[in-house]
Amino acid sequence: MSTSTDLARNTVRQLIEKGVSNFVLSPGSRNAPISIALVEAEAKGLIELHIKLDERGAAFFALGISKATDQYVAVICTSGTAVANYHPAAIEALHANNKLIFITADRPLRLRNTGSNQTTNQVDIFPGVICHDVSAPIEIQLSGGPIQLNLQFDEPLLPNNNSDWLSGIKIAPTSARVPTQEKIEVTGNGLVIIGHDCAGISKEVIREFVSKLELPVIAEDPISFPNAIAHAALFLADEKVREYLKPDYVFIIGRTTLSRSINNLIATIDTQYVIDSRVSKVDTARTATKVFATLPLVTVDTNNPSWVGDWNEAARICGELVGQLNNWSEQSASQTIAKELPDSSALFVGSSRPIRDIEAFAKPRGGIEVFANRGLAGIDGNLSTIFGIANQFENTFAIIGDLTFLHDLSALINLPKAKLTIFLIDNNGGGIFSTLSQAGVVGFEKIFGTPQNQDIAKILSGFSIKNEKVKSLSDLKRSMVRDVNEIKFEILEMPTREENASELKKLYELVSSALRIGFNLA
Repeated sequence: MSTSTDLARNTVRQLIEKGVSNFVLSPGSRNAPISIALVEAEAKGLIELHIKLDERGAAFFALGISKATDQYVAVICTSGTAVANYHPAAIEALHANNKLIFITADRPLRLRNTGSNQTTNQVDIFPGVICHDVSAPIEIQLSGGPIQLNLQFDEPLLPNNNSDWLSGIKIAPTSARVPTQEKIEVTGNGLVIIGHDCAGISKEVIREFVSKLELPVIAEDPISFPNAIAHAALFLADEKVREYLKPDYVFIIGRTTLSRSINNLIATIDTQYVIDSRVSKVDTARTATKVFATLPLVTVDTNNPSWVGDWNEAARICGELVGQLNNWSEQSASQTIAKELPDSSALFVGSSRPIRDIEAFAKPRGGIEVFANRGLAGIDGNLSTIFGIANQFENTFAIIGDLTFLHDLSALINLPKAKLTIFLIDNNGGGIFSTLSQAGVVGFEKIFGTPQNQDIAKILSGFSIKNEKVKSLSDLKRSMVRDVNEIKFEILEMPTREENASELKKLYELVSSALRIGFNLA
């Protein structure tokens, strides 16, 4: 047996025994030993093997499966630039604490720095991701978070025997760790803020945690938390409202990455309790009154009914105004999609404006598994991530922008079989910048607006993908009641980015005025 075949077979066998069942492979020569081993494992029914041509998309596809299953997924490539294409997904997985195994094929050590073809330093190429530079079999440890296995494959790359190397394989049962909980007693008016990534903690566990506290809850992902305060990102944009609703202390679960209004509120709160395990490895400079790696046991000394009532009243006033949205806009579209989604389905929300519109305008509900790439909040690889998630769910939906779509076109090659509807917000460019401080600067359209001027329907048709244009709320609602048994895009043709920003500004002003009057803050 060749040493490269031995290394490949040992690696695959160990991963299978540790419960890894999904492998995403991009074709190449140097990774031939492990490619062949994976085909043999698939033939035995031990794994599911996905082939993706583009390494960047392959890594994000694996990320999607990992998010959907909360299990380790391996993604495998050849040497050289192929490895570098994993970098965006690697740092997303690092900052989101997702379970990915990057298996990077490499030349043997003796060929490094010699000018050998397709050879570069692949060791620790993803800063922060644990890397093992492997020339002979080692004991693989999976302890949470992404890792890299850089496998040195020497010639010959093909096996010279047909041994039954998969016989007697036993998959070890997974055992859930019961974390040790610290205790804390709090008093005064409190608040809970849940970041979109939930610090990697199960949403079910968080829902149980916050229900016992009986405090107002702000969730960046309101679709997953039925008892969250609706539209908080919207009404907290007013400084006087923030001051009126300022709590004595706050529990922050995970990161808050979306709304300036919520982060502005957090900045004014003296006592902050952060719950996030990443502070020990990634967010080491994060500060708080106290940091917890897991959910603590909390005793709330006082619960002020009028305090909770004020938050509910703010949500009610704001909700009445938001409920009157019946014009065709990005906000009304996101609100409608969130409301009409069928239970027991999955939803991926793209970065930039879509995820902020869901946070501000969606009414809290349950019954949906919500996903997003919030580790570093990029728009790259979103389509691939969506397809990975859809591979694991019976019924999947997604909301993304037009630039996000164009950023990941290679994902449209070799599509998975899935019941998937993607709502594509087409405002011909970077709509979020029209709502930020950059709006109106010299050269705005060229460097921020970046109109793409593409016929997205023709692009999709070129890939033989079904699509339909949506131009009104009634069209959108009709599209959501149809049973989709394949991948389909709904192209939501929106008013201009400037019109959307103007309408959004007016709505913020209406909300601010109504709340100041309601709380006598004028």
